[in-house]
Amino acid sequence: MGKKRVIEKTEEEILEEEGSLDKKKKSKKREKRKNVQHARMYISASYNNTTMTLTDKEGKVLSWTTAGNLGFKGTKKATPYAASEVANTLSERAQKIGVKEVDIFVKGVGTGRSSALRALAGKEIIINSIKDITPIPHNGCRPKKPRRV
Repeated sequence: MGKKRVIEKTEEEILEEEGSLDKKKKSKKREKRKNVQHARMYISASYNNTTMTLTDKEGKVLSWTTAGNLGFKGTKKATPYAASEVANTLSERAQKIGVKEVDIFVKGVGTGRSSALRALAGKEIIINSIKDITPIPHNGCRPKKPRRV
């Protein structure tokens, strides 16, 4: 191995490098969210979990949360209590963003549907409309062939 060289820099060079690092850090910062007055809230209540998503009018996701995300595990994720906790956390996030009015779209047949709505009704957010968008089969599956004996 050869001799190691020590590079000495002047104070001006050091200050220039620090300034360039600050510029890089500023560019990587996350874009601040706008104040959204009117939003949509989607509640998906299945037999296994409760998911809530907050979007703006165009459908861009502002925030979301699930019962599993809050620490509920197993069958406790589908309980009405877990759904109300999910609604509470998402409504707090909505208030931080600046949401004042909400249109709610409910999907699914889980036990958390009604309790999530009740939890949202108790908050300061104004609910404009509640719409059920649960998919309904029109004709169902194809029936089995008749049995030949």
